[in-house]
Amino acid sequence: MSAAEQRVGAVGSVVEQLREKIRALQAAPRRYLAVLRTGMEAVDALLPSGGFPLGQAVELCGEAASGRTSLALRAVAAAHREERLCAWVDGPRELYPPAAAALGVDLERLLIVRPKAPEQRVWAAVQLARSGAFACVVLDLTRGVGSTGRMSRVALAEARKLADAAERGGGLLLVLTSPESPADGVMRLRTEARDGEGWSVEVVRSRQGGTGARAELPWSVLYPELGLEDGGRVLDVVEAAEDATPDFLREQAGALRNGCGILGQRPGRDASMPSLREGLDAAGVAH
Repeated sequence: MSAAEQRVGAVGSVVEQLREKIRALQAAPRRYLAVLRTGMEAVDALLPSGGFPLGQAVELCGEAASGRTSLALRAVAAAHREERLCAWVDGPRELYPPAAAALGVDLERLLIVRPKAPEQRVWAAVQLARSGAFACVVLDLTRGVGSTGRMSRVALAEARKLADAAERGGGLLLVLTSPESPADGVMRLRTEARDGEGWSVEVVRSRQGGTGARAELPWSVLYPELGLEDGGRVLDVVEAAEDATPDFLREQAGALRNGCGILGQRPGRDASMPSLREGLDAAGVAH
């Protein structure tokens, strides 16, 4: 058998092992699941079914650090408590697994997909949701911290594909977007940060009713492990007053900071080193 045939056989064996593992997880006894409850009563009460409905696509729209990603992780953790599989299409490639685990996510039951091309993100989410193997699929279409340019908006045709895939697969499909590039045609929840006071969730669009419902919560509800029961703290930064240090003290400090070198400079850095040849010539003349 050639080396190429051995590699093909090894890859086929790995794929078959993954298929067997998925079949075993799907065949395990589990109760019927219609919604994913985040465990935050105020958030679940906003939704008509008392939680994120399975078989639908829901958009979480908000700025960075507004609780958008953490809310999606709460939904994934809820599915993992029911021993279900989840998938995360990491568009900005910034999902930090240890932080996800801290919110209750079982990393062994989470498939992280990071497409190389932006146009592959929606396609990957559609395939994952349509497969029916995942109770929750998260599609992160936010730009991320280090990215440049503007993300393209999810068109109505793509939104319909996402909603159809969620309905066929029977799972929840969460779409994370920014206010600059929202999605069209799906239920939308908007998350906002309220400085150190907490965060809020509002139903902006829903065909099942509840539009305009809003809940304001402290950060401790979303991050109970951080001990923020008393709320956060906002640091007000004011302009520094004019330096009142006398000139002679300021000059002395500068000389000490420069290492007390030649004329307050550091030889070899701020000034050139003295010539060694001149020193040797002077010593020869003295002798």
